[in-house]
Amino acid sequence: MDLHNASPAEPLHVSARDADSSTDGGPTPGTAAADAVLDNPAWSSLTGRHGHLAIGNELVRRFPDDVSPFVGVKDWDHPEVWDAILDVFGHEATVSVSHADPLLPDGWAPVFSIPGVQLVQTEHLETRPDEEAIELGEADATDMLELVERTRPGPFLPRTHELGRYVGIRRAGRLIAMAGERLHPEGWTEISAVAVDEEHRRQGLASRLVLDVAFGIQQRGEKALLHASATNTSAIAGYEKLGFALRRRLMFGAVRTP
Repeated sequence: MDLHNASPAEPLHVSARDADSSTDGGPTPGTAAADAVLDNPAWSSLTGRHGHLAIGNELVRRFPDDVSPFVGVKDWDHPEVWDAILDVFGHEATVSVSHADPLLPDGWAPVFSIPGVQLVQTEHLETRPDEEAIELGEADATDMLELVERTRPGPFLPRTHELGRYVGIRRAGRLIAMAGERLHPEGWTEISAVAVDEEHRRQGLASRLVLDVAFGIQQRGEKALLHASATNTSAIAGYEKLGFALRRRLMFGAVRTP
């Protein structure tokens, strides 16, 4: 989720939910196959591409604490889901409920709730590799964390870079911009951690890196999606200009177990 530089809430001028996203690979938004994974991307990711990182049970799975705070829940309406969450997290723990807004049982408490949006690529997205972008990995982890600390693009932990391909731009040896892959719901890849140092903004670096990451996603025969705070209208407008469209509104949040 891209939360940096959030602006006051204002109306979003975005495309319809069932945006045409017909490219090779991945189910098209608006179809049952796409809706199933895009409505629950963390669960799809943790039971698929990121299954090797998953911790949990048949109803609830999470990433390791140093990888990502996101949690996958198979079915919020399952009668045993709350016991399954306690089994994974224990008592008095903070649990991500992003992409959901469940009715809490007695003893459970909300921690925070942020309105968000989910954007998916359309046929207008023209991806391309960037000649200045470099691949980032374990050796760059400290620099990536420092850039995140300066720019606050959303959750990014010491091993988040293990979730997928990350690219960045260095100037005079300093990492000044980056973007990469986070959740991998079936047929899709989420672009996240889009971060640019303040003194290098308004140069098109974020757009260039998003298109580079999206190019790699399409080369695998998948489609790209994004999440953003609903109040971050400048970022949303930028993503729309590149060729993304609103699929749905949702909530990002967390709850406290009893």
